[in-house]
Amino acid sequence: MTETDVGDAAKNYDGEIVDLREESDVSIDVGAGDDGLAYGPSAVAVSAGTEIRWEWTGEGGAHNVEAEADEQIGETDYEFSSGEAETGDDIEYTHTFDEEGIALYHCEPHLSLGMKGSVVIEEEE
Repeated sequence: MTETDVGDAAKNYDGEIVDLREESDVSIDVGAGDDGLAYGPSAVAVSAGTEIRWEWTGEGGAHNVEAEADEQIGETDYEFSSGEAETGDDIEYTHTFDEEGIALYHCEPHLSLGMKGSVVIEEEE
């Protein structure tokens, strides 16, 4: 979420993780922020078994959501990809996080501009 060799810090990350562990339906905007080059919220905590839905806002150009170890912003416990970057406001991608861990993800076309996100997955109590 901070600046790395491959990209700026996430623009809308203020060091806080939004606690959504009690939520059964979690959505993250793709194309958030003033320029559409952020995820909103950028950092969330969820319970294991939670499905997250990334929803494109139509702002900021073509986006995707990917966590890939070889092209990553840091070590991630999950690998996933929504595929090629797409433009529009009717696009969705979902992923279920079944086990405890940390998922660091980014938008491939906008990684250098700091379009990064994270999900902290905790076991249910």
